[in-house]
Amino acid sequence: MNTNFDQLFSQFKTIKAGVIGDVMLDTYWWGHVDRISPEAPVPVVALDRKEYRIGGAGNVALNLACLDASVSMLSVIGNDDDGTSLIDLLETNRINTDYLLRSQGRITTSKTRVISRNQQMMRLDSETTRDISAEEELAFVERVKEYIIQEKPQVIILEDYNKGVLTQFVIEKIIGLCHEHKVLTTVDPKRKNFFAYQGCRYFQTKPEGS
Repeated sequence: MNTNFDQLFSQFKTIKAGVIGDVMLDTYWWGHVDRISPEAPVPVVALDRKEYRIGGAGNVALNLACLDASVSMLSVIGNDDDGTSLIDLLETNRINTDYLLRSQGRITTSKTRVISRNQQMMRLDSETTRDISAEEELAFVERVKEYIIQEKPQVIILEDYNKGVLTQFVIEKIIGLCHEHKVLTTVDPKRKNFFAYQGCRYFQTKPEGS
């Protein structure tokens, strides 16, 4: 049995995969509470440490990288500090970021959780959820095309969190490119643009709100 598992996991080393979708920066603020604010009836959290993690579609890329697959992350992120931190995290975890598109008109999705006594007290979301612009759609599809031609992946994984990267136009163009270049496609969709994924080989569904 162990030999079979070893053989299974060893196959990941030969896989080249592209993960396309809404990548996020997860930030955790760990602290302690000793008093209530005199300004309002809310606890004052004294910050002890911060922790940054890869979130959203980046989790799939991270899992594949941990299995020794060759992974590239393709998305549209902001040209901001959170975007730079996210790129650093991805590269530290052996995830290729050469095909990320940085936008002046968007911010990098960031979810900050404030935790004290092992309980989450608050979550702050900083994000742009509108669809990427028509100009960004064309530029992003071109990045994906460049990736497919240069890297020749066996599989493209589409991870949709409704943050505006996977528009109907982008989805249809990517699936078309994958068919043209004989790249396997799989998707974890949201309800929005669900039917745009026609032609995708494998579907996985997750509860709304995930």
